[in-house]
Amino acid sequence: MDIKRKRELLDEWKNRHPEMGVIAFKCVVTGEEFVGISKDTRADFNSNRFKLSAGGHPNKRMQELWDQYGESGFESSVMKFLKYENPQDDHTVELEDLLKQCLAKAPQARRIWR
Repeated sequence: MDIKRKRELLDEWKNRHPEMGVIAFKCVVTGEEFVGISKDTRADFNSNRFKLSAGGHPNKRMQELWDQYGESGFESSVMKFLKYENPQDDHTVELEDLLKQCLAKAPQARRIWR
């Protein structure tokens, strides 16, 4: 691959517009729900599934449920999407506000990450 193409790909990656929002994993058997903010929903779903499948997820309760019921025992979804213009800006505060809204609607839900 030539240098020009590498630069093009790097620029595309830097200027990508990843889907941001509040993600959720729900155990369909117990009804327990785990939510968290995400600056890249697709990547965070993959990351959580990998950690759970490897047995090393930091949320011990979520890991216990995954070990017991497996991936088919969970549903994953994006509870709320964040609409934003500039992907270079820090959207943490806005994402935390969305998370608070979601937790208010589902008070039994726990955070994925502490």
